[in-house]
Amino acid sequence: MIMRPPATPLITSDPYFSVWSFDDLLYGSDTMHWTGNPNTMLGYISVDGKDYRFMGAGDGDVIPQIYRDMNALTTTYAFENDIVRLVVYFTTPLLPDRLDLVSRPVSYIKADWEVLDGGEHTIYVKLSISEEFCLDKRGQMPVETEMLDFDGIICAKMGAAEQKPLNRSGDNLRIDWGYVYLAVKGEDAAAYIEEKTSDEGMTFITAAAGEDSLFMVAYDDIYSIRYFGDNLKAYWHKYWDGIGCAIKAAADEYEDLCTICTIFSKLMFCDAVRAGGEKYAEICELAYRQAFAAHKLVTDTEDNILFISKECFSNGCAATVDVSYPSIPLFLLYCPELLKGMMRPIFKYARSEEWSFDFAPHDAGQYPLVEGQVYGSNGLKLHMPVEECGNMLIIAANVALAEGDPSFAAENLDLLSTWAGYLLSNGYDPENQLCTDDFAGHLAHNCNLSIKAAMGIAGYGIILDMLGDYEGACKFIDAARLHADKWVEDAANGDGTFRLAFDRPDTWSMKYNAVWDKLWGTDIFPKEAIASEIASYFAKTNPYGLPLDCRQTYTKSDWLVWCAAMYRDRADFEKAISPLWTAYDRTLSRVPMTDWYFTVTGEVRGFRHRSVVGGVFIKMLEASSRLGGPSIAIAIEK
Repeated sequence: MIMRPPATPLITSDPYFSVWSFDDLLYGSDTMHWTGNPNTMLGYISVDGKDYRFMGAGDGDVIPQIYRDMNALTTTYAFENDIVRLVVYFTTPLLPDRLDLVSRPVSYIKADWEVLDGGEHTIYVKLSISEEFCLDKRGQMPVETEMLDFDGIICAKMGAAEQKPLNRSGDNLRIDWGYVYLAVKGEDAAAYIEEKTSDEGMTFITAAAGEDSLFMVAYDDIYSIRYFGDNLKAYWHKYWDGIGCAIKAAADEYEDLCTICTIFSKLMFCDAVRAGGEKYAEICELAYRQAFAAHKLVTDTEDNILFISKECFSNGCAATVDVSYPSIPLFLLYCPELLKGMMRPIFKYARSEEWSFDFAPHDAGQYPLVEGQVYGSNGLKLHMPVEECGNMLIIAANVALAEGDPSFAAENLDLLSTWAGYLLSNGYDPENQLCTDDFAGHLAHNCNLSIKAAMGIAGYGIILDMLGDYEGACKFIDAARLHADKWVEDAANGDGTFRLAFDRPDTWSMKYNAVWDKLWGTDIFPKEAIASEIASYFAKTNPYGLPLDCRQTYTKSDWLVWCAAMYRDRADFEKAISPLWTAYDRTLSRVPMTDWYFTVTGEVRGFRHRSVVGGVFIKMLEASSRLGGPSIAIAIEK
């Protein structure tokens, strides 16, 4: 990777089990949780009894870092001194066709070395992880440790002395229940407990091995999600009888999985290059692990998959519809089943007695407690009626198209029908309400939100068409086209561009919601209108990208790529996303991939580690033709 990532992923399992380097040098600072709180992990290579640090902050000698690289699934570092060269690989096997591995909370750290001076040396690698892995903050409470042997895999275990699973919810919090495991496999493997006597006074578990050192860091959270009264375990429990079996299986599978992860990452990169160029491919590499790891994969009491997002560094909402919506290109491309897992909590809550509205909810809880909407729960002011109805209909239509099967939509047709009806009545000229860009505040007559309503209506028409209701399909597609025809007249600035809001002449905004018209091939909006709109964006672009609209200089990275994907020419797409690549490469905000930053300075405005970065895969989705074109019935009505 040519890009200098703003933060480098090391362990990326779920919103709690997450470790990053915020520094160019792996030993330049503490390793961090995505929130910016320390998740201290230390690595040393011992040569003839002398320790050289390669990971984490501390005193003493380091072995100089000479190389860093990352792809979709693996981060690689190399270190070298006069005696030895060390290469360390961090891999979390988030393979989309292996949901057991997406869920299995075991991440690999492989250490290889070679002697450079031709001499005989005693060498081993040592890895330590702190109590911060299993507490919200160091020193929060005492921890307990235990030494274990999982069928020959040596392991140290650590967890809070007082276990209270699912005891709270929130955003800037770490887990304080469950147990972290550090396992090691290799020549002369050993594991032990360390009590540090420094000012921090932290407890560490440590593992060491000679040649062929394979370390595995695992986390068993016991219970992962509270789901409308039920405490749910992670999906991986369907496959392994306890964390020990999962760790042993991970050790046995490493070589094969390493090969598969390498192949997957290379193929993904090549597909992304073909779709949008090398800079685009690197943006996708940066986004991949983060998009998965901002979710938790569980099953409900009826064995249905739930893929629960956390609205990271926003407000901690769980299963947020307008967070799921921008993330869908990645999952449509690789695993549409996970989109059903995003939608099920919303359908369930919308059918409950607590939800009395004829529009879709915004969320289903605050992570990890999925027990009903928390955003705007005190009144209508913070609801997003048009936004969330449009999102749910567009997601449902995309799942049906990606799978070639509308059965999931059919199971929920009662709600989808209600929400489509809401958009027919209220979607054209939205009242003063929020959209997914809620940080920009309430806005009446939002033209981009009106586009979303049109696409939601069209999406419902696609669903009906796939279900064989051609008369109903044509009704909704025709309604969407009438909506679009009126929109082109009412939103026009008169110079080929279109307004931020219907009542605000000479304003502008990204019209990212129109991207589905291109991907679906529905031609709801006149192509020449969209072409003239996006042609104007280059003149409005700052050094680090196109602003979200005319009111501020900040942007959203997901929407920037969606707008770029609407260009007809590959060269225009690459031109549009190049400033985004530069923003990530040069930003002084060293945090996991943000989706909200300033286009003049490149500084992060607020968000980080959100699943919405899955949206950058939209150009790959378009190139894959995964969604296909319109049906015969819809085409006839054009």
